[in-house]
Order: sequence, then C-alpha cells, then structure tokens
Amino acid sequence: MIHPSVRRARSLLADNRQVVGKLLVVTLLMFGFGYTLVPIYRAVCSALGLNVLALNELQGGAGTTAARNSQVDTSRTITVEFDANARGPWDFKPEQASIDVHPGQVTTVMYSFRNRQNRAMALQAIPSYAPSVAMAHFTKLECFCFSQQVLQAGESKRWPVVFVVDSKLPKDVKTITLSYTFFEVGGKVPAEPVATVRSSAVSLS
Repeated sequence: MIHPSVRRARSLLADNRQVVGKLLVVTLLMFGFGYTLVPIYRAVCSALGLNVLALNELQGGAGTTAARNSQVDTSRTITVEFDANARGPWDFKPEQASIDVHPGQVTTVMYSFRNRQNRAMALQAIPSYAPSVAMAHFTKLECFCFSQQVLQAGESKRWPVVFVVDSKLPKDVKTITLSYTFFEVGGKVPAEPVATVRSSAVSLS
C-alpha cells in the first residue's frame, strides 16, 4: 500500500511536469511568433508599398532618396520646394531649396538650426503646404515638427524630414511648397503660416 505522502509527492511531481510542459509550449510558441514577425512585417510593407528607411542618408547629406518602394510612379515628377521661417533669434533653413521626386518615392532632406542665444530654448515647428490640396497627399515619415526640440545656448543641429508624395496627388499639381515656421515654446504661438505658391507652383498638365 502506497503511503499518502508518497502519493501526494507523485501527484505534485506530475503537476509540476505538466506546468513545465505547458511553459515550454508557450515559450516555443512565443519564439515562433517572434521569428515570424519579420517576414510578416516585410510582407505587409510590400503589400502597402512601404520599405524600411535607409538611415545612412541622415548622416551623409541632404536631398537624396532614403529608400525606394515598389509603387514609385516614375512617369511623374513633382518638384518639392522648401521654405523656413525663423520667428526669433535663431537660424533655421533647409539645406536645399528644392528637390524633384516621383510619387511614391521615399525621400530625405535636411534642415539646419542654430540657437544664437546664450540660453537653452524649447522650440516647435508648424508646417504648412501650398497648394493646400497637397497636404492630404504629403506624408512625413519622420520630422522634427512631430515634437518639441531643445537646443542649448549656441548649439547647432541638423534635422531630417523623411517624406513621400502620394501617387493620388492631382495631376495638375507639379510643385509642392513645404513651409515651416519655428517658434519658441512658451511664447505667443504665431498664426499658422501660409506657404507662398510660386508662379510655377501649380500648372495644368
């Protein structure tokens, strides 16, 4: 006859083995799920026409394409012009005046900023677009305007803007002007700027 304490010990051991087995199964499932995330992510990106950005452009200079996706419309060329308004004692400007892109082409441009004051500053940028219809078709994947920026006294920085122009942009729009106004956080927020459309900004195809 098996002693009750022995039966309990065996039962406890069996229970422990079941728990360990379940934990191993859960661990294997989690590992398998994590392993399949990369191909799933790539498949989704491929289906949506997106690609991972080539971050080396952020270090190498402005005005070059960060990545290309499978839905680039090479039959169209859009000129994107860059404007910068510095409302305060600082320097803020794009590192190039314009760039030609194809709809669906992911592109990186750089803006430079210098704090000319002898104190730290918290800053925020407000973007605007011309023509206004372009706003719905201009997607920024990375931008300093997404959050406040802090610069120390005399500090200079370069910030990227990574964007893509939607292929659904109306055919008559040949040029888009992206304008930023930088203001100090805590001061009076300026009215949203209206980007100036140059004479060539919109033309009929």
